[in-house]
Amino acid sequence: MDGKKEKRKELGDFLKLRRSKLSPQEYGLPLGTRRKTKGLRREEMAQLSGIGLTWYTWLEQGRDIQVSTQVLESISRVLRLNYEEKRHVFLLAGQHIPLDDHNSSKQTLHPVVQNFIHHLKDCPVYVTDEKWDIISWNEAACVVFGDFKRMNKKEKNAIWRCFCSEEYQNLLADWEGHAKKLLAQFRSTATRFIGEEWIKELIDELTEKSAEFRQWWNHHEILGTPIGEKEIHHPVVGTMFMEHATLQIYDSPDLKLTIYRPLEKENTISKLNQLLSVH
Repeated sequence: MDGKKEKRKELGDFLKLRRSKLSPQEYGLPLGTRRKTKGLRREEMAQLSGIGLTWYTWLEQGRDIQVSTQVLESISRVLRLNYEEKRHVFLLAGQHIPLDDHNSSKQTLHPVVQNFIHHLKDCPVYVTDEKWDIISWNEAACVVFGDFKRMNKKEKNAIWRCFCSEEYQNLLADWEGHAKKLLAQFRSTATRFIGEEWIKELIDELTEKSAEFRQWWNHHEILGTPIGEKEIHHPVVGTMFMEHATLQIYDSPDLKLTIYRPLEKENTISKLNQLLSVH
């Protein structure tokens, strides 16, 4: 059996099983004395989904048919699938789940993740949301990158701060290289928000306030999230070197956790400990 056929069979089996677990009464359907089917009948499932019975039957039978995202959306709604179950159905049908579904999944920081952030006392850590607002951080992040607790909402936006905060710009030995990469990352994640008011306001303000943003935004560079090393010129302890990586939080895919690990170079570990001891 080839891979596509296996996926079609898997999809059919999944739909049949989920259909069998639904109670007709939940949908206002009479049980009746002659009902033999456990759960919903196929014709009931097709009717509730707004699709033809033959088409739905073929889907459960694993037939080689092309299914639209609209049909999959309708079936998922009737089956009351959660995000992961819906993603499972879309992938088996050879479709990509709509990006908007990320917004319907949980986008708040779980307390367990928050505990991990504070547990990593020797590594600066912060979390950004889909708008690049820094929504969580630990003390190590504050002593290196600035006290987020004292910043207003605009100052806690990573893109705004990169291009509008002289204090932040002075921290980075290669601010220009960092800013160009950050801007390319921002454009790649902002694609699905183009046209929304918040992103228009942010781009307009940065275009007005930053000549570099105004010039580089028109380059249309696209970049993922790089792993690398940063040289930081801290105003109190001097030069520090840290390597960094950004991780996606699985349960909240629009949230990203960035962690910096201090290196031995330039006594960075000792310098970080010094900053933490007086904070």
